[in-house]
Amino acid sequence: MEKYTKLKRFKLSLLIVFIGLIPEIQAQYSQDFNTYSTLYPESTKVRLQQEMVITITADKGEISIKQEILEEDLFLNESATYNSKNSLNFSSFFELDKIEASSYSYENDTYVETAVEKFTEKDELDESFYDDSTTLSFIYSNLKKGSKAKLKYSQIIKNPRFLSPFYFGDYFPVIKNKITIIADKDITLNFKEFNIKEGAIKFTKEEKRKSIIYIWEANNKDKYEFEVGSPSYKTFLPHIVPIITSYKVKKETKKVLGEVSDLYNWYYSLVENINTESPDAELIALVKEITADKKTELEKVKAIYYWTQKNIKYIAFEYALGGFIPRESNDVFKKKYGDCKDNSSILYSMLKIAGIKGNLTWIGTRSIPYTYEEVPTPVVDNHMILSYENEGQTYYLDATGRYIKFGLPTSFIQGKEALVSYGKDFKIKKVPVVAAKENALIDSTTIKIKNGIIAGSSKTAISGYLKIDYFNALENDDTETKLKQFYNNTFSKGNNKFLIKSFQETNKYDYDKDFIVAYSFEIDNYAKKLGDEIYINLNLNKDLSSFKTDKKRKTAIEYEYKRQYNYTTTLEIPEGYKVDYIPESVSFSTKLLTSKISYVLAKNHMVYTHTITLDFLVLSLEEQQTVNAEIKKIEKNYKEIVVLKKI
Repeated sequence: MEKYTKLKRFKLSLLIVFIGLIPEIQAQYSQDFNTYSTLYPESTKVRLQQEMVITITADKGEISIKQEILEEDLFLNESATYNSKNSLNFSSFFELDKIEASSYSYENDTYVETAVEKFTEKDELDESFYDDSTTLSFIYSNLKKGSKAKLKYSQIIKNPRFLSPFYFGDYFPVIKNKITIIADKDITLNFKEFNIKEGAIKFTKEEKRKSIIYIWEANNKDKYEFEVGSPSYKTFLPHIVPIITSYKVKKETKKVLGEVSDLYNWYYSLVENINTESPDAELIALVKEITADKKTELEKVKAIYYWTQKNIKYIAFEYALGGFIPRESNDVFKKKYGDCKDNSSILYSMLKIAGIKGNLTWIGTRSIPYTYEEVPTPVVDNHMILSYENEGQTYYLDATGRYIKFGLPTSFIQGKEALVSYGKDFKIKKVPVVAAKENALIDSTTIKIKNGIIAGSSKTAISGYLKIDYFNALENDDTETKLKQFYNNTFSKGNNKFLIKSFQETNKYDYDKDFIVAYSFEIDNYAKKLGDEIYINLNLNKDLSSFKTDKKRKTAIEYEYKRQYNYTTTLEIPEGYKVDYIPESVSFSTKLLTSKISYVLAKNHMVYTHTITLDFLVLSLEEQQTVNAEIKKIEKNYKEIVVLKKI
């Protein structure tokens, strides 16, 4: 009894001590942490402050722009340590002025600051339009749950055309967001708004002495969801694109931007003097060689285009205005590499040698949602190609990729506006969206049933962007074993016991012809025999199911291209059997998705066909629901079986 009493007293004393520690345990986090971890329990961090001050002045006929940025983050869980490493990018157009960074650990009811002392610079190369960026890397010390990080830096914007958009939201909550632009009265600005709901942002404008002050404020913005396959954040994050349209020098008004012609005139000033030197003799000889047997102009353009794709390696390597000015075609020819502008430069020169006119063309990829009229600044595009016109049709030649068939634009510029140069004049054209039928997989399969095992042979023809994807994937599969494994995964039919026995490739890496793979295969334990009946599901391919999106998804989803699938499966009816049950043929059709499944009995064969047309690039949430509903209807028919009965 005494022993039991002592144990009870010991436990009680522990409980009293623990209760006494509760205020101390709670006190290890700040009031801000307790508030925001409750408000945003699923967020890893919140941005307490996000402030930007842009000062624009005109002095002695030149515009000076300084941009000051403050960011303060509070980390809400243990993932804070993953945010210790940080970096900023700068370039010759966005020059670093000053930088300060500190981490703050909450200790003894106060935040203790640890300043970052080491910043490491490194030149970076990426695939952007102008690519001379320098990365400044640094590490926040001792970040943990409840810590804060503060970053303050300023940069000089060296060209008034390069004002960047500013955003009122992110993939984490933003508590306070304030943008201030202080501009001389002699500087005229325009502001283009995107994805901003009425009343969502407070805007004020005031004049003070020689300046006009513009202020935007947006507080307590919840996080935006990041989901795989979402379109560019520019399509849904609220933001503003500032544009300096003009400024006064004494009594003279100088235009900067504001109309498409202003942007084009600047672009043209950068390219009008390229390729003025005589083309290299070897380049002339090459053009003559690869076009010697070509009878039409189209054939000559195609030959030159394919040579460039195959022989000029794409490498983004840019500094300063070199990000906008193409290199001389002679240099590109000698080095055999270049970026998008360099590829356009050598294409232009090679066509010219052949007596054919090409047009330098600026264009934005699909990640940029603006038109040239909406945003006539360098923000609107990030790519250069060459346009060629023949009998009223425009061909968009982008040699930065490989395996791109002549007449097929690269997938990432489908539907985009193109700014086409005609010397001192220009036109805005729209790149067409490639029809689904041009990106097709057509599969023809014949199968036999042998003791429950399906033995079959298939011939699959692949075209368009689908073919390009296959070719890019196959470049790394250079052995028989790797290739068989790739096709085994790609062409899988029936169940997980599908196994390719042999295969043969035709037109591999051919730019113009369909890529064809013929193969034999077996599927073990697929047909079911019960008594005098055999049951077999001829829906061997269920690719459509992969396009069904998660019903919990919160954002739109984007695809690289429209596509079409066509499957034909011919079942050889075993000797001594007849078809006892044939599923009903069905068809489904919306503006986004069309599908048809049919069964036809022809003598001793059952022919099954399944066609699918996916006629979309982007699906909104509402459209996803529509497509999902149609796919579910089709999936019900995937369960249908053919019944064979012994005679």
